Amino acid sequence: MGNTTNPEKTGPDMGRLFGGGTVAEFTLKAIATGILLGVTFGAANAYLGLRVGMTISASIPATVLTIAFFRLLRIKGTLLEANMAKTVASASTSLATGTIFTIPALFLWGITPPFLQVVVLCFLGGVFGIMAMIPLRRLLIIQSAAELPYPEGAACAEVLRASYSGVTGGAWIFYGIGIGFALKLAISLFYLLPPEIGLYLPMLPKAYLATSVAPALMGIGYILGFKRSAVIVSGAALASLVLIPMIAHFGAGLTTPVAPESSLLVREMNDGQLWKAYVRYIGAGAVAAAGIYTVLQTLPTIYRTFMSVLKGLLRKVDAVAALPQRTDRDLPGGVVVGGLIAVLLIAAFVPGVFGQGMTLLPRIICALGVGVCGVLFVTVAARIVGLIGVSSQPTSGITLITLMLVSSLFLLVGWKSTAAMASVLTVGTIVAIAASKAGDISQDLKTGAMVGATPALQQIGQLIGAAFACWAVAATVLLLGKVYTFGSQELPAPQAMLMKTVIEGVLSGNLPWPLVLMGVGITVPVILCGISALSFAIGVYLPLASMAAIFLGGCVRKVVDQRRAARLEALGDEGDPGILAASGLVAGEGLAGVVVAGLVASKLVQSGGTPVLTGQTGRMAGLLVMLLVGVFLWWAAARRTAHPSVPPPPSE
Repeated sequence: MGNTTNPEKTGPDMGRLFGGGTVAEFTLKAIATGILLGVTFGAANAYLGLRVGMTISASIPATVLTIAFFRLLRIKGTLLEANMAKTVASASTSLATGTIFTIPALFLWGITPPFLQVVVLCFLGGVFGIMAMIPLRRLLIIQSAAELPYPEGAACAEVLRASYSGVTGGAWIFYGIGIGFALKLAISLFYLLPPEIGLYLPMLPKAYLATSVAPALMGIGYILGFKRSAVIVSGAALASLVLIPMIAHFGAGLTTPVAPESSLLVREMNDGQLWKAYVRYIGAGAVAAAGIYTVLQTLPTIYRTFMSVLKGLLRKVDAVAALPQRTDRDLPGGVVVGGLIAVLLIAAFVPGVFGQGMTLLPRIICALGVGVCGVLFVTVAARIVGLIGVSSQPTSGITLITLMLVSSLFLLVGWKSTAAMASVLTVGTIVAIAASKAGDISQDLKTGAMVGATPALQQIGQLIGAAFACWAVAATVLLLGKVYTFGSQELPAPQAMLMKTVIEGVLSGNLPWPLVLMGVGITVPVILCGISALSFAIGVYLPLASMAAIFLGGCVRKVVDQRRAARLEALGDEGDPGILAASGLVAGEGLAGVVVAGLVASKLVQSGGTPVLTGQTGRMAGLLVMLLVGVFLWWAAARRTAHPSVPPPPSE
């Protein structure tokens, strides 16, 4: 596998800079592969997040694709090189998450942010998250290993070991990419199929039962599993099959508009207009309450973590202690502190980072908001993902609390302009990316600890990945903002819509609080029942069509898991070709969406065409496509084989 035994070997093994190693790790092919995959998954995740408000981790797909590329090109590569490529590639997910949660709101305010501003915000958030996480690595990853399993990091380590032993189902991710890419082009470029199929239910006024024809959403459902996808679709069903019909029923006889709607009568509004006028505020309240509750749950964890870190920093260090082993070596403390200070200074003193038209004092307050909230929530995120994984990280709640705090400060001093709202939003961008990045690198460092990687090199790899992915993520978001309308059916941008609503509500006082508090009331019994409040609340806020497609993917996963249980096979994501096939569907559709947007932006094609198959024929064709995608996922999962565990490479 390309191992070296000569300790004096020079060349691509950059581990020598930190004490050397016996296995190639930080090499040009590893970094280049990671950058390529990071840019790819960054663009795909940006599109996906704008579509359904969530992203997927690039770690496992990037791991498999790295091994596949190495074998396809007949390049010898070590396990640690594959881990490095995965580390670089996974940096893109967190950048996409924080960006799509916030930046589209600027477009809704009539502000088109400069490309360079979005790039800088992405990169600053990434650097802050990486640097703030580094001092926590030993405490959380090593000393708390029994308490914090870091499930996705451990799964990646198993995939790496399986790949290292020559056993892999990596072909399935390519099949998934091809299918997802082709179907997205068929729907959005050639208009062969309708993007959504559904019907209005009798007896329930304006109740619309629908599903998107979207392989990526089915892939997400398979990855999430049946339980989480069922919780999400339950929230969406409540909104579409209960709240909207209830409003339509009781408002049918009214002769005046009901606030916040000012012109249309309730009986004149369709289901989409009712959602926009009323239900979205209920959903916003539900998401805000669930997010804040999730963060409040972690307060004891925050306290314990800060106290442990403080004790560790104050503990006397032996001045003559030996240099740490390669596998326990971080970037120097001076680099970490310097990086954090540099982020805050650039944000505060470089005009345009927080938007145009802001004087020095507001920029300093924004930078302080980044510093305080960033450090606090990086600690929270790094700890939370150790327990429940990146997919369950409460980035929405973290961003909401940050925006509320900074908005309140702006309100106290009377800064209420559109420029002020934009500045508050960009604070949320940096903090959301930093918190998401901390969770991301925590999983990578867990993987590295299990396979004998060098932490310092992984941290450098994450910085390199962020430095390249920030351009791809920014370009994708701005391109999609130019071609489509954020908040539309094609790109609902649900998280950004929520952040916009919160900022406007705090600074202008125009938030319809009765509707928002209804959403809070919906969340309370969900919390008391022990259900994932944030997943349910996101379902209330998002369209049923998207959530139904996710649920269908979860149903496929349920069938697969039941079959495995009957055969006494191991359950879980490790070594599951179905997970790789689902990840491929997500990546393929996301990339095709970006390609279509580029063609529309360049005026080579027009958007908004009429599907070739419509009516009953279109609905049957859409159902057939979703059925075939489900069969594909099931067939991939059925190919799962056990693999031996391979011990990690030696460490010094």
